[in-house]
Amino acid sequence: MKSRIASMLRKEYKYRPSKELCDYIKEALVGHMSVDMYGKTTIISIYYDTPEHLLIRRSIEKPRFKEKVRIRAYGLVGDDDKVFVEVKRKVRGVVYKRRVKSTEREAEKFFRYESDLAEGGQIAHEISYTRDYYKNLKPKLMILYDRTAYIQDSSGLRITIDENPRYRTDSLNLHTSIEGISILSPGEAILEIKAQSSLPLWLTNILVSGKIYRTSFSKVGEAFKKYHATLASEERKSVL
Repeated sequence: MKSRIASMLRKEYKYRPSKELCDYIKEALVGHMSVDMYGKTTIISIYYDTPEHLLIRRSIEKPRFKEKVRIRAYGLVGDDDKVFVEVKRKVRGVVYKRRVKSTEREAEKFFRYESDLAEGGQIAHEISYTRDYYKNLKPKLMILYDRTAYIQDSSGLRITIDENPRYRTDSLNLHTSIEGISILSPGEAILEIKAQSSLPLWLTNILVSGKIYRTSFSKVGEAFKKYHATLASEERKSVL
């Protein structure tokens, strides 16, 4: 696996473009940004939470501070393939992400308190502190999507387009499949702009010309709400 950044600090801007607007954006970015070395990648994340789903519920409430704990892989993994154990925090609109490399088996053992993270130094200590703070974190939800990332040399600007976002609540591992239940309507995607400073004028013009407006959206929060709506619907049917 190629190297990926272990610690990040940035602002994130989210949008929900239709398929037509996604096509427009991809064409408009030509000459400004290029697809990164990974191309289109299926990203798989297992989110850990307390029995009461404290972290997910806080995320839905949109507080000034929130955090998520997850294991992430880029495509399905084998026994010795590297994954990332991550803590992602958002404070007053600024995103901080800390992560270390592991394997799926070792990451699972870490959350069961059977071992420590072998790599990561100070960052590993921070992730361990977060695990210990919440005490009983278990895998609760998997989020999957097909991401294309655009980069611009040395600017720190990054744009990602996440197509076919989906979730599942069973088979919570990184090696079984990439199937899941759709989170959005067919053709819709999630566009995220990640920047360490203000957006360049050319990008602002693209958004204005395409009438692409910011939104507040959480894949985890939306999946959680859909899952519980499905449970409620099934309970009503069983009563009838």
